[in-house]
Amino acid sequence: MDLKLNGKNALITGGSRGLGKQCAISLANEGVNVAICGRTPSTLDKAMSELKDLDVNVITIVGDISNLDETSQIYQTAVSKLGPIDILINNVGGTRSREDIAETKLEDFIGTFDINLFGGYELMRLVIPHMRQQGWGRIINIASIWGREYGGNISYMSSKAALIGATKHAAVSLGKYGILVNSIAPGSIVHSQGSWEKFQNNNPPDVVKKFIEENLPLGKFGWPEPVGDLVAFLSSDRAGTITGTCIPVDGGQGISMI
Repeated sequence: MDLKLNGKNALITGGSRGLGKQCAISLANEGVNVAICGRTPSTLDKAMSELKDLDVNVITIVGDISNLDETSQIYQTAVSKLGPIDILINNVGGTRSREDIAETKLEDFIGTFDINLFGGYELMRLVIPHMRQQGWGRIINIASIWGREYGGNISYMSSKAALIGATKHAAVSLGKYGILVNSIAPGSIVHSQGSWEKFQNNNPPDVVKKFIEENLPLGKFGWPEPVGDLVAFLSSDRAGTITGTCIPVDGGQGISMI
């Protein structure tokens, strides 16, 4: 399918591995030039090697999106090396604490919001002026099913829920300018060095088998390609009036009806 995205420029945070890298691959396959941001030069170099043969411009940016002092620099580097950003993919995610409220310190709660919300929010603000000027833009925030419903730890769930809320509000505000804003809520997706790969490696087979039986209707963990391909579709004009929504990619794992 030709999504007619050839020549657009995308900035993808957390783009050196996992879902972010797959988003970059799916967009590059549609002719989109990509700037991928990550904290580790070696993983960025590896991702660059996978993207270099796709006949688009690819740049890498070393930076930590959770450090708000670096956010503007990341954006400016992307613009100076690639050009104005037409598509923003806020993919970075994580948590500073894996405990419940009694054991989660306030600084760790705030730190998780730095990772999952504040850096991406600032990037949204930075890309909007160009998108408004040209009357076209796409912002896609990678949330989680544990932002749509109960799951995970308190700081992760709260920050992802806030990201979904910010997505909805921004979509309503920006729709009149031709800017579509959506979020995607992945379920348990396995990728190299990801949390679900670690879960499988760090637990006995019977524990993993029980988790799959109790939580994953497809009988297996998810994989990155469906997320990346949905990102490409939502970045195109074929997305039409799809804006302000949160789309689960979870193989039926989520139990919410909304």
